Amino acid sequence: MYKSLSKNKRQPYAVNVEAGHQTSAESWGTGRAVARIPRVGGSGTHRAGQGAFGNMCRGGRMFAPTKVWRKWHVKTAINQRRYAVVSALAASALPSLVLARGHRIEHIPEVPLVIASEAESIKKTKEAVEMLKTHGAYDDVIKVANSRGIRAGKGKMRNRRYRQRRGPLVVYNEDHGIVRAFRNLPGVEVCNVRNLNVLQLAPGGHLGRFVVWTESAFKRLDEIFGTPHKVSEFKTGYFLPTAKIANPDLSRIINSEEIQAILRPIHSLEKEHRRPQKKNPLRNKAALFRLNPYARALRAKEVELAKEKAEAKANKKAGKGPKKEKKEKAAAGKFTTTLFAP
Repeated sequence: MYKSLSKNKRQPYAVNVEAGHQTSAESWGTGRAVARIPRVGGSGTHRAGQGAFGNMCRGGRMFAPTKVWRKWHVKTAINQRRYAVVSALAASALPSLVLARGHRIEHIPEVPLVIASEAESIKKTKEAVEMLKTHGAYDDVIKVANSRGIRAGKGKMRNRRYRQRRGPLVVYNEDHGIVRAFRNLPGVEVCNVRNLNVLQLAPGGHLGRFVVWTESAFKRLDEIFGTPHKVSEFKTGYFLPTAKIANPDLSRIINSEEIQAILRPIHSLEKEHRRPQKKNPLRNKAALFRLNPYARALRAKEVELAKEKAEAKANKKAGKGPKKEKKEKAAAGKFTTTLFAP
């Protein structure tokens, strides 16, 4: 929601429509062994013959030149905007979220901080500073002043040279000089209770803005936003969103006697549960037998056959005698005699 709303204050920007095209250039066409990009005419200068117009050319236009008729603004549903505002208001009442945003609220008496309605009549900045010091809220202003520094990048040339943190948000009901009194304090913003928005209540999209309320402004919240059971007087037909749980203190709910009475006891952590090791059935016999019980019988049969084969081989080897000389056939003997005759 913050991102969508923050886009509604952007200013249109675009490059000059004539940028990159302020030269007379024509393509040389094909047949000259050069690219067909338009080239500057003439001779006698370095510029003559150089490519032009294209986004890849020196001095050419950018790719897809930006236009001022871009869709700059974003539409958001009014109910979502209201939901975001009331959520940011609720978050500003939690000290943990306010501290997490970086605000210095260690010395304030309470969160949310509500001051007397007479503060709306303050007209001098000196009186505003004194009032913040009285309630312990001036530490946040000092934090902002110390954080002021020069912006990194080109923004320092574009009327946003300095950047600093956000300080307290002072919410009032009627302006009797309070705006002029607080407007010169670094980081302090002033807002009417009727004009609260997410951009101020949750800067950067981070909940927990330190808000200083005047008493009259704080009392008007129920009239402006209504309650879960009472319609708002200023927003037609709007009720405050109903909380999902009546008691948001979860630790108190969990530790209550009613919940603890039906919970199971805590498991002892003595036995360490390890992830079971995966066995390879092709290498591990136990894993193989679990997957295929019949493999045990096959394995036993294979062992028995191997044993029988080994015994038969041993018996055959033991029963063999010395090698017998081969008898020469008659024809072979006669051929040998004839061959070696003198």
